[in-house]
Amino acid sequence: MSENTLPATPETFAGADWDRIEPEYDALERRSETDTAWVRDWSALEDLIEEAMAAAYVGYTTDTENEERERLHLRWATEIEPRLEERRTRLARRLVDSGWSEPGMEPALNAFRNQISLFREENLPLSAEVAGLTSAYQKRVGAMQVEWDGETLTIPRVMAKLGEPDRDVRERAYRAYLSPYVAQRAELAALFDELLGLRRRIAANAGLPSYRDYAHQEKNRFDYTPDDCLRFHEAVEKAVVPAAGRVLRRRQEKMGLETLRPWDVEGASDPLGRPPLTPFRDASELIAGSGRIFQRVDPLLGGRFQKMVAKQLLDLESRHGKAPGGYCIHLPHRGLPFIFANSVGTQQDVETLLHESGHSFHVFEAAALPYHWQRDYGSEIAEVASMSMELLSNPYLASAEGGFYTEEDAHRAREEHLERILLFFGHCASVDAFQQWIYTHPEGGDADARDRRWIELRSRFEPAIDFSGLDRERAARWYKQLHIFELPFYYIEYGLAQLGALQVWRNSRRDRGAAIAAYRRALALGSTKPLDELFAAAGARLVFDADGMAELVDVVEEELARLRG
Repeated sequence: MSENTLPATPETFAGADWDRIEPEYDALERRSETDTAWVRDWSALEDLIEEAMAAAYVGYTTDTENEERERLHLRWATEIEPRLEERRTRLARRLVDSGWSEPGMEPALNAFRNQISLFREENLPLSAEVAGLTSAYQKRVGAMQVEWDGETLTIPRVMAKLGEPDRDVRERAYRAYLSPYVAQRAELAALFDELLGLRRRIAANAGLPSYRDYAHQEKNRFDYTPDDCLRFHEAVEKAVVPAAGRVLRRRQEKMGLETLRPWDVEGASDPLGRPPLTPFRDASELIAGSGRIFQRVDPLLGGRFQKMVAKQLLDLESRHGKAPGGYCIHLPHRGLPFIFANSVGTQQDVETLLHESGHSFHVFEAAALPYHWQRDYGSEIAEVASMSMELLSNPYLASAEGGFYTEEDAHRAREEHLERILLFFGHCASVDAFQQWIYTHPEGGDADARDRRWIELRSRFEPAIDFSGLDRERAARWYKQLHIFELPFYYIEYGLAQLGALQVWRNSRRDRGAAIAAYRRALALGSTKPLDELFAAAGARLVFDADGMAELVDVVEEELARLRG
């Protein structure tokens, strides 16, 4: 193979070790010209490598007990990826030094400059250790099961019982789904201690005062700072927490309770005692109904979802051995997405698929951009894509519109969704504030102090719920938050994006066609514009202030009043 000829498919690298990959980077470095052809070839190589790595991740998360899949994923995560970081930094430095540029590449070039300034060779083995520990977390949590009435159930299947009308069943489900985290608290805390130590060393090696500062820079957050995040927390406390309190007090009144307990809130249990919404029985019904909804939102998006179905790019049902959570991952060589979830038949599963499909539509919309890095957009705009799709899809939840429900149940689902959005902001703020504290205070290394701090923050942002006698369960909640272990400081994006999505939704209530057109135009920009311009293209702005949040809270509460009326 000549040094200018790349493999035809990512499968060439699927089982490869570094000795197979390194020559491709050597060939790029040997070339004398740093021109557009060179950039295009580097981009094509990154597409191949990233898709091979994504395939290994998908293989492992869909079956964490498969030893061969685990071995392959760990080889990518702990052996290959740190070396890729080094070679990519060298190529990025060469490109930046050459002065090459094209329209739409300036954000990527700024990111290159930022990553070059952050790179330290001594951090490569530390990053490999971090990757190994996060895989250990996935494996431990993926293996968690609960005994329930003679059955062995996965955590998502037990959590689904939080929607039951019987309060005793809900309490039992709440205690049961958290019980493995309570039982394994010492092991999970020790694992986090190791991660914390490694991350602190990584930040120190980069010459930064804390890993908080390192993580913000590493995520190329050019448009906002850690201080802006603190402003976000204060604004949530001022503008959104009172609205969340109103939602919870209304729930308490409907349920006729003296106090609300967590099992009265989690899992979307119905305050009127109605059975939980059951939109589908299996993944095929979930896929069919979601496909009809997307066709109503926009026929082009509906066609793209059907393309995913035809190419078997969805793995949705919960089963033993699957990693927790849900995600959409980009397969950049083919320009296609893959969606992973743990569905058990709930309305939240519908929302998860609508959400992850929003990510998939982002992949499709940006696929025509010529360079790999233009299609590698930041999390903030990516989450606008997903959260907006939840809201844009809501008018079509009724079966008469293509969805899953009677009109009455669709009404109920929309109301529950908007209420959860108001309740979400407190969770988002507490997750970010918790990590801000951990990585900037010495007490962050004390497992007991972490648990106390988590409970303090939840008390600040989670009003009107009685957790008396539940300190262990309440503390266990942060051990379940995989972002804190695997993706530190990746959470504030959800809050910023939810505010962006609410603006897209607000615009759609005025002119639905124009709002969806703006949504798609913003997604098609990929990362060719700065973040504030991407939000503007979608018809939104970044919001950190209480007044901006209060305006959107008013829109949500207005719609809730309409639905209740």
